[in-house]
Amino acid sequence: MSGFDPEWLALREPIDHASRDVGVAAQLKAHFAARETVTVVDLGCGTGSNLRAMAPLLPARQHWHLVDGDPALLIEARRVLADWADEAREAGERLRIVKDGREIIITVEDVDLTRRDLHFAAMGADIVTAAALFDLVSGPWLEQLVAACTEDRVPLYAVLNYDGIAEWSPRGPLDARVVSAFNRHQRGDKGFGPALGPDSGDALLQMLAARDYRCWSGDSPWRLTRREAGLIAATTQGFAAAAREIAPDLAGALDAWVRERQGAEDMVVGHTDVFAVP
Repeated sequence: MSGFDPEWLALREPIDHASRDVGVAAQLKAHFAARETVTVVDLGCGTGSNLRAMAPLLPARQHWHLVDGDPALLIEARRVLADWADEAREAGERLRIVKDGREIIITVEDVDLTRRDLHFAAMGADIVTAAALFDLVSGPWLEQLVAACTEDRVPLYAVLNYDGIAEWSPRGPLDARVVSAFNRHQRGDKGFGPALGPDSGDALLQMLAARDYRCWSGDSPWRLTRREAGLIAATTQGFAAAAREIAPDLAGALDAWVRERQGAEDMVVGHTDVFAVP
């Protein structure tokens, strides 16, 4: 899986951060509160947004291992993280940064996650995390990841898993059909086999509970207003593009639908966050 546009990732980052469930995040923070250091493996890291959101919740010394199958995004991640930091310096293959008093070492790994061994204990992983990833993966792949984390006794923090809910305000007569088509598209193959799509949050919780993890979950919906007009427009266009692929019968109506919906006053896109400890 690759090809995400850095501009799209930058556009969504502020609302991604604001939408995370605060109760689930508090459990993450409490779990590591007594630690001086933590090693984090971030799957499908993109440009490092998950690091920027999580770093304030974690101990003062952090090592992040960023994993993605898109080398261009990994290059962009190093650049954006260096700009975000108060201090930054290259140290061989590592990037060392300081942000708000926290010392963070960053390494990157360019790898196809469908081919990589999903055990991360050898690198000292204290937690595996992913943001807006698990709705794109297949059930068998997620089972492999959960099994590996269970064997290694590693916690898992998965945020912004799309849950199938999307609503525009005011509502329109075609909205439900477009969302239904989009949700069917989300269950298509995104590189991991047939994707879990809107079922990813529930599927993850079931897999973790079956392995005796303690789990916390909460809703993390995007609640977009006119302040996020650009994101409403881009998200609406994304829904329409997916609907065109999966439901050709909608093609004739979608242009008008996009013109109307991308100017909506409000939009909600549902997500789920999960933190689990073995």
